[in-house]
Amino acid sequence: MDTTTVWLAIGLCALITFAERAVGPVATGGRELPPVVTRVVVLLASALLAALVVTQAFADGDRWHVGADTAGVLVAGVLLWRRVPLLVVVLVAAVVTALLRLAGVP
Repeated sequence: MDTTTVWLAIGLCALITFAERAVGPVATGGRELPPVVTRVVVLLASALLAALVVTQAFADGDRWHVGADTAGVLVAGVLLWRRVPLLVVVLVAAVVTALLRLAGVP
């Protein structure tokens, strides 16, 4: 892929992202959303984050797979649940994943 194609793809992605973000304010015209819609919108971020975590923890290309990265995510989840500081969580999860991969777990 040449440089022009890459920059064209980046520009197109930026333009589409801008358009997606502009639709909400333009469509509502400054009006308040109904309370039921607001409650749903607030929950969307959590649902998206959960979906991203699940796919990163269990997906391996085009198949589902449990491996070292899954164990790292599990350890991170337990540590976060126990309210361990985020930096420690990231470091411990990375070490667990690295040690399992060193031991031969895919």
